[in-house]
Amino acid sequence: MLHPSYVELMETVNANIPEGEEPIVSSRYSIVMASAKRARQIVSGDEPLAGDPDGKPLSNAVEEIYENKVQILAPGTGSAQ
Repeated sequence: MLHPSYVELMETVNANIPEGEEPIVSSRYSIVMASAKRARQIVSGDEPLAGDPDGKPLSNAVEEIYENKVQILAPGTGSAQ
């Protein structure tokens, strides 16, 4: 699978934000940090929620974010849940 672009990931995460509110993710850095945090959770033993169970943790983390299987929280409340 080709990975989605940063723009596609940001649009997916911010899709359900009511009009007028600040987006949860406004930079590529935020997406990278959330993906890395989720990948570390998978490496630590969490089951991947999307992607190939035997695949790379980062690939699975990106797929989970793209499919809205994990929630990225607004700044100040954590990176990923």
